Amino acid sequence: MKTTRLDLPVMASWMESNGRRLDCNPYLSGGFEARVLLERLKAEKQPLQSLTQNGMAGIFHAGREKRSYVDNPEYGVPFLGSTDILAADLSGLPFLSKKQVQKNPHFTVKEEWTLITRSGTVGRMAFVRPDMAGMACSEHVLRVAPDRTKIPPGYLYAYLSSRFGVSLITSGTYGSIIQHLEPNHIADLPVPRLGEAIEEEIHNLILEASLLRTKANIQLTVAIQKIEELAGLPPLLKSLSHQSLDISSTSSKFLTARLDGLFHSNYHKSALIPLLSLSDEDRVTIGEIANEVIELAKFKRVTINDPIHGVPFFGTSAIMRTDPNCSYYTPKKMQGINQYFIDNRTLLVPRSGQLNGIIGHTVFPYGQVIGGAVTEGAIRIKADSPTIAGYIFVALSSEYGVRQMKARTFGSLIPQIDVKIIQEIIIPRLSSQQMEVIGNQGWQVSKDRNMAIEKELQARNILNQLIEAKS
Repeated sequence: MKTTRLDLPVMASWMESNGRRLDCNPYLSGGFEARVLLERLKAEKQPLQSLTQNGMAGIFHAGREKRSYVDNPEYGVPFLGSTDILAADLSGLPFLSKKQVQKNPHFTVKEEWTLITRSGTVGRMAFVRPDMAGMACSEHVLRVAPDRTKIPPGYLYAYLSSRFGVSLITSGTYGSIIQHLEPNHIADLPVPRLGEAIEEEIHNLILEASLLRTKANIQLTVAIQKIEELAGLPPLLKSLSHQSLDISSTSSKFLTARLDGLFHSNYHKSALIPLLSLSDEDRVTIGEIANEVIELAKFKRVTINDPIHGVPFFGTSAIMRTDPNCSYYTPKKMQGINQYFIDNRTLLVPRSGQLNGIIGHTVFPYGQVIGGAVTEGAIRIKADSPTIAGYIFVALSSEYGVRQMKARTFGSLIPQIDVKIIQEIIIPRLSSQQMEVIGNQGWQVSKDRNMAIEKELQARNILNQLIEAKS
């Protein structure tokens, strides 16, 4: 008989209490172990549906229907996919038609709700922060709308995203190839009540993390607007026109290096022409302002599960999440691994991906990524200081930087970008004092996101320790 733990072997009686399910999910995911520990807990437990708005109706998803996307933000609502709910930066989201969202209010998410992925990789969660509120969200994400009069929303999120909550949620999935989760699977999930003071403390920590992440995104937007204002550049609205038909003309002398249409499109020209109109003293390339731009070679992966003797290793998707989680650990003493380590003077740019995805997205690292190792799939932009790195980060995060990056990719199936392309990207050059102010704002974005991770971790640690101590 397989076991979750040696002191908690899978018993025949467990199958009876799990609706006689014979698949392994309820027994080997840690779900039943968590349930046993919660039963031992000397505290009141309440079913999840009793703590949500209008009972069972407070746990729902949008329902499956054909999506209608639009290019113009005026006619659309930012749309969160099941992976987007984990993203730190939401500026690159597509837009779902406002008419479709109005017809189905279940698309819209509200502040302080808990979002749970319900298909594919089940059990990933996000707390709806202020900058996410009002956005539309995929039907592949469950909404848990807490009743504030019955439970602090931050506490409920901390519990559901703790090792106890996640284990119970994933044990309720079904399907052999693609896992699925429905509202009724978690409706009776037991939620321990640890006392008003503790619950409010945990809620406040989650709320602080939420506000820090929102502040970081607002600060990045403000810094981008400041660069454009000081450089005298006209504001560029976010555009998805790289996906649309475009009619443009160009001189034959410009075709000697590039023949692809996107490079010569209005999408690219709208960013490039205003930058080229600046004087030589008022513009600079990334290659000139950065210390170096490098692309590392592939290496043979050696994986371990020991954080003491290993260093966390991250893929390109993980570094963009609100709380980056490493794929695995790699030995600290492995030959050549030091060159893959990341510090707070290094920006990361994925070198491949879809145009409407991660390619062209610049990351100022935070969380465990700083001091960790990152795949060679991310190009490094190294600066002399965190302040200069912050300035480059803000400039490349602007629509001027993003359009240049995306328009200069090459390859049809999976677009690529290389070191030379990044080195040639043009950004405004301001006075030293102005660049320092904006650079510090860019650096603060990383520091706020890092602090948010610490607050959320602190909240979960308090909860986990209390449950374990009372079980």
